[in-house]
Amino acid sequence: MDFMSNPFVKTAANYSVVVLCLILFLAVFELVTRYKNWHEIKKGNMAVAMATGGKIFGIANIFRFSIMQNDSLMMMVAWGIFGFVLLLASYFIFEFLTPRFQVDAEIEKDNRAVGFISMAISIGLSYVIGAGIE
Repeated sequence: MDFMSNPFVKTAANYSVVVLCLILFLAVFELVTRYKNWHEIKKGNMAVAMATGGKIFGIANIFRFSIMQNDSLMMMVAWGIFGFVLLLASYFIFEFLTPRFQVDAEIEKDNRAVGFISMAISIGLSYVIGAGIE
């Protein structure tokens, strides 16, 4: 009997792998932003909390689509990584498309409008990315 054919085992495996990927991907976002996410959140910076929450939702949503479309754990991870790269690219595109201000600087200053738009971009594009996952 195939061990991964058990739905409880498969769910636990998917969950475990996605949590590990989420931690890794959040660490990557921490490296590319100019502020320290968890330090700012601890200080009560709502803009950073919204932007980070959007990234968490976006990553999890991409993996949701990947799990739904793939029976193999390896393919699920591969599509999840690909989706994350696209989500990361959207972060840089947002920064590029706002030449009048620096997104990171505004989020670090607790500009909640910029934090909200950042969250909406991460969530919205995660659905677009997820829709393309096969």
